[in-house]
Amino acid sequence: MSDIPNIPVRRRELERDLDKLDRFAVNMDALVRIPGTRLTLGLDSVLGLIPVVGDTLALAPSLYVMIEAKRLGASSHALGRMGFNVGIDWLVGLVPVVGDLFDFGWQANIRNTRILREELGRPKEKAALTDQSGPQ
Repeated sequence: MSDIPNIPVRRRELERDLDKLDRFAVNMDALVRIPGTRLTLGLDSVLGLIPVVGDTLALAPSLYVMIEAKRLGASSHALGRMGFNVGIDWLVGLVPVVGDLFDFGWQANIRNTRILREELGRPKEKAALTDQSGPQ
C-alpha cells in the first residue's frame, strides 16, 4: 500500500468519500437487521458462510476500505489498527461456525470507518452507523 499517494482532498470531497465508505461498511457488516434482535447481517457474513474461500473473498472489500483510508490521509497507526481489525475478522472467520457467529459482532469494516473518521477529525452521528461493534 506504500505506492498509494496521500492526495489532499477538499472538505466537501472528504465528507463525500467518508459517507461513501460508511455506506459501504454498513452494506458489508450490517445491511439487514434480524427481526426481533439487535443483530445485523451484512455481505461479509454471507460470504463467510462459504468455508475458507468466503472469508478470503471478504478480505478484498476490507482492503478497499484501508486503501481509501490511506488515500484520504490516515496515519500508519490508524492503518495498523484497521489492519488488526481485518486480520482478526479473517483469522477467526476461518473457524467453522465460530467464525460465522463472530462476524455478527466484530464488524471490522464499520470499526475501520470509525477509526478513519476519528483519525481525520470527522466524527459521524452514532445513529448513522449501527452500534453493534462496541469499542475499537
